[in-house]
Amino acid sequence: MKKKIGIVIDILMYGILLVQMLYVFLGNTAHEILGIAFFVCLVCHIIIKRSWFKTLLKKGKKPLPRRIFNWSTSLLMLSIIALMLSSLDVSRLLFPRIRIFGDAALHRYLATAVLALSVLHGGMRGYIHTKKKKRAAVLTAIGTAAAVAVGLYLVPYLNRHFKTVRIHYADAVEGEQVAWNGSKPLVVYFTRIGNTDFAPDVDAVSGASLLLADGELMGNTELLSDMIENAIDCDVRAITLTGKHYPSSYGDTVSAAGKELNSKARPEIEPIDISGYDSVILVYPIWWGTVPMPVATFLESNDFTGKNLYLIATQGSSGFVDSTKDIRSMAKGANVTELISIYCDDIPKARDEICRKLKKIAP
Repeated sequence: MKKKIGIVIDILMYGILLVQMLYVFLGNTAHEILGIAFFVCLVCHIIIKRSWFKTLLKKGKKPLPRRIFNWSTSLLMLSIIALMLSSLDVSRLLFPRIRIFGDAALHRYLATAVLALSVLHGGMRGYIHTKKKKRAAVLTAIGTAAAVAVGLYLVPYLNRHFKTVRIHYADAVEGEQVAWNGSKPLVVYFTRIGNTDFAPDVDAVSGASLLLADGELMGNTELLSDMIENAIDCDVRAITLTGKHYPSSYGDTVSAAGKELNSKARPEIEPIDISGYDSVILVYPIWWGTVPMPVATFLESNDFTGKNLYLIATQGSSGFVDSTKDIRSMAKGANVTELISIYCDDIPKARDEICRKLKKIAP
């Protein structure tokens, strides 16, 4: 009976993990509740398998498969503990005020690690007990690689292409005021809105680039710029193409942006004069690991010598990537500071964090 219960719990844990990775379809409430269910299953799993800890602590040389199993299980346990702590950083329902690491991206990477190590753990357990060693080894390797691919590539792809975000504009934008005692800064942002000829059936009203604010199409970076404008006394300008616009399809825009990057294109934009400002806050999406080429045009067409340039990036996978390094080479003479990199899911709720960052740099 204990063995059967253990098998059921293991299946539930794998199932919950896979479903959790499909956050884009699940929604926040179900994601958090299932997260609690996963950890309850984990506690039951540890109780049933507690004899394994005795095996782990036994001294003596063990066969390589057994050592791999022990190592992967130890890493899995550590990753799950870290995942549990990092889940507090992204909780909006159950633990909205508790923050441990302060990094939402870390939670996604840890979830990928837990999924991959869980597959490796189960695969090595099967390898040890089966006579068909070669097949078990191949299946374990394929399953582990697939788990990594799901977490690092499939989930971000689904988030970009299949998630529709709807917000109430006032709830997202209005809030605490931040005192800015120096000369007012200039906020410059780039978004697909105004730079794309959208078809009536826009295919990407998603957290990666676009959202619906009170039913109206809006860019993520535009929303963030409005948050900043509501929080401090500043001027705001959008980077606007004067020539060819981007295509409506998100996938086609990604392809077009890749071609621009490879050819080092500098699309023509409406001039933005920064000469009267000591500080510029640049809000931009990460495209192909760096800034969109219209942003490069803006940076290279202005003199940033002695100016403070603060960076806010939006992304669907990871941090600032190469954008900071590239910006420093494009905006020569600027004092460049990374302010915050915001994952697409977190953009509608980013105002409080932006305020905290603004307070740190406000003169």
